[in-house]
Amino acid sequence: VQLQASGGGLVQAGGSLRLSCVVSGRTFSSTTMGWFRQAPGKEREFVAAITGSSITQYYADSVKGRFTISRDNAKNTVYLQMNNLKTDDTAVYYCAARGRKDAYNNISGYSDWGQGTQVTVSS
Repeated sequence: VQLQASGGGLVQAGGSLRLSCVVSGRTFSSTTMGWFRQAPGKEREFVAAITGSSITQYYADSVKGRFTISRDNAKNTVYLQMNNLKTDDTAVYYCAARGRKDAYNNISGYSDWGQGTQVTVSS
């Protein structure tokens, strides 16, 4: 299983970025996908998740209303649209594939991880 994340970069506060994660090696359309992030000196935290059918999305309170998770099952790709970025959003962002039934925001429920993409928001 491979997850390849991309789309990170440097952006000013208030700007936007779209992250992408291409998945190979597993049945993507039935897999719940998540985005997590880890800032320097902090633990990895949940950002957003989306079920395989796209019926349900989950968001951390800190990003609700600013970030949107989506997926294209035909392209085996999950996206994270990030708008109105804040300096506190600076982190390495990881996409992950859920491996077992658990709370959507529980990191231990995700079995496969991408390599991470750096997002830096300047003031």
